[in-house]
Amino acid sequence: MKARADYESEADARERVKQLVASPSYRQADQDRDFLLRPEMCGVRLQLDFWKTEELLLLHGIKHTVVVYGSTRIAEPQAARERLREADRLLASDPCNRDYAHEVDIAKRLLDKSRYYDVARELGYLVGTWRATKLLPRLAIVTGGGPGIMEAANRGAFESGAPSIGLNISLPREQQPNPYISPDLCFKLHYFAIRKMHLLERAKAAVFFPGGYGTCDELFEILTLLQTGKIASLPVVLVGKQYWRRAIDLDFLVDEGMIAPDDAKLITFTESADEIWDAISSWYDREPPARDDGSTAPPRTAGDPL
Repeated sequence: MKARADYESEADARERVKQLVASPSYRQADQDRDFLLRPEMCGVRLQLDFWKTEELLLLHGIKHTVVVYGSTRIAEPQAARERLREADRLLASDPCNRDYAHEVDIAKRLLDKSRYYDVARELGYLVGTWRATKLLPRLAIVTGGGPGIMEAANRGAFESGAPSIGLNISLPREQQPNPYISPDLCFKLHYFAIRKMHLLERAKAAVFFPGGYGTCDELFEILTLLQTGKIASLPVVLVGKQYWRRAIDLDFLVDEGMIAPDDAKLITFTESADEIWDAISSWYDREPPARDDGSTAPPRTAGDPL
C-alpha cells in the first residue's frame, strides 16, 4: 500500500513540474513575447528598437549620412505616365464623372513631379560616388526605406555601389522596403521616435523633396531642433521651390512674427541633383575645418537629444 502511494506521489510530482515549466511565469523574460509586449515594457522595447539598428550601423562603419525625405506617391516617370493613361481611359468612359476628372488632374500633377524621382536617383548616385575631403567626410544615403522618393535615392546609391540604408517602419497597412537597400542595412522599426533619431543622428545634410504630412513633420522637426540649438548645424535643402513656397509660406510666418527672419534662412531651395550637391558642399566650405575625428560640425552638447 505504501509503495503504491509513493508511486502516485512521484507521478503527481512529475505532472506538477510539467505544469510549472509550461507556466508563463517560467519563461525567460527575453523569450516571453507576451511580457515584452506589455505596455509597462515600452521603455525596454524602445531600447531594443534603437540598439539593434545602432549596432549594425556601427558594425558597417556608417558614420555620416545624407538623409532624404519625400513622398511615397512620386513614382518614376514611366509609372506616372501609366497612371495618367488609366485616368484618361476612365474619364473617357464617363466624361461627366467628377471623381474621374479629379483623378486626371492629380495624375497630371504627379506626372509633372515624377521628374523629382530622377533627381533623387541622381542625388543618390552623386552621394554614393563622393570621396571624402578635409571638409566633408564620406557619406551614405539613408531614407525611410519606402517607395517613391525614398526608393529613388536608395536606387541611386545602390547603382553607385555604395551603402544604401533604409529604415522601414511598422504600420497598420504594411509597408515593404524598396528593393534598392543594402541587405545588411535594411531595418524595420516599431517606433517613429526611434526611426527619427536614426534618420538624423548621423546626418550631415537633410534633403526634402515634395511630400505630405510625413515629410512636413520631419522638416519642421529638424527646423525646430536647429532653431533651438538642439542639434549641430547642417544644411537643410528643399527641392522644388514652387511646391515648397506654396506648401509653406515662410514669408507669412516672418511677417506675423511667428519666426525670426534668420529662421527662414535655415532653408536652401534647389531643383536639380547638382544644385542639391552644390548647396551641401558649399555649406561645408563655409564651415570651420574638420576636427581630428573627421567631422565638420561642432560636437553635440550633453543636452542634445540625439
